[in-house]
Amino acid sequence: MILFLAAAAAIWLAGWAFKMPYQARWLMIGLLYVLVLALLLLLPPGAGLHRALGGSVEMWLLLGGFAALGLAYAAGLKALKSRIRPENRPAPAPEPEPAPPEPDPEAPLSDDELDRYMRQILLREVGGPGQMRFKRAKVLVVGAGGLGAPALQYLAAAGVGTIGVIDDDVVDVSNLHRQIIHTGARTGMPKVFSAQIALRELNPHVLLRPYHRRLDEESAAALIGEYDLVLDGTDNFETRYLVNRACVAAGVPLISGAITQWEGQLSLFDPARGGPCYQCVFPEAPAPGLVPTCAEAGVIGPLPGVLGSMMAVEALKFLAGAGAPLRGEMILYDALYGETRKLRLKPRANCPACGGRGA
Repeated sequence: MILFLAAAAAIWLAGWAFKMPYQARWLMIGLLYVLVLALLLLLPPGAGLHRALGGSVEMWLLLGGFAALGLAYAAGLKALKSRIRPENRPAPAPEPEPAPPEPDPEAPLSDDELDRYMRQILLREVGGPGQMRFKRAKVLVVGAGGLGAPALQYLAAAGVGTIGVIDDDVVDVSNLHRQIIHTGARTGMPKVFSAQIALRELNPHVLLRPYHRRLDEESAAALIGEYDLVLDGTDNFETRYLVNRACVAAGVPLISGAITQWEGQLSLFDPARGGPCYQCVFPEAPAPGLVPTCAEAGVIGPLPGVLGSMMAVEALKFLAGAGAPLRGEMILYDALYGETRKLRLKPRANCPACGGRGA
């Protein structure tokens, strides 16, 4: 048996060295097997070679039978596979797509970008220089919910080059009647990643930076300092005051919006350029329960879209240096009665956040 195995191994290695096909190697080993059987049958039982080959023809026949069964099984399996219709064969696994390169905010506008933004480039307040300011701008959106969702969509569609979004919440089915950046298929997904998917499909020329965490005192200053403008669409006063303090400290303008039921409000808080800050206008948070959230009081579905789109318009006006921004003014919108009012706002000298620097 040892002699046979050694000879079979030598045949296989020789075939590999000379690049012989598998079938030829197995044929030579088969011929070797037939030679062994012939020697066992022809040599006298006491011969030395007869003993070296194992001395038992029955053992070699049994071994050959097992080998024949294995070969027959493999051949049958191959024949069955060859009869499978092409449409029923499993499709090969698709190769993973390479990650798209990050957009370069300093690169000139491509032909696709010129075609995409042509309707706003035609505006004399924007033009080519204004579109490049959009491309080079960095805007942070706090909250990817009711107000943040439409603001994100229109900022991305307009070509704002770098958009950050921070939110620790996940998509819930109760969000879908107003937060149309999300879908039912992405229920349970962090909102920032759901927004990233939507904006990547909307405009591949912008870079979205998702931050799936809650904004806190430790991270707010460093994060906001990386951006040129902040949009706050959160629904709690603690975060609004935190964002305001960080924006004041970094000298970054803040566009803040709020909604409830049928009403909304919007303003640009920019004490570094002579306007009031958020805390100048709202010195203290209202008592608990006095101003209910949308989850408590409800909200009509399109209202966040209206106010969030207005926030995006104010952001683009600020970035382009166009028109009159809402610095020192607040818009109040009543959707139920179709009314809009504008209030004048002033810095407050004893403001703990900005010290009334614009007063």
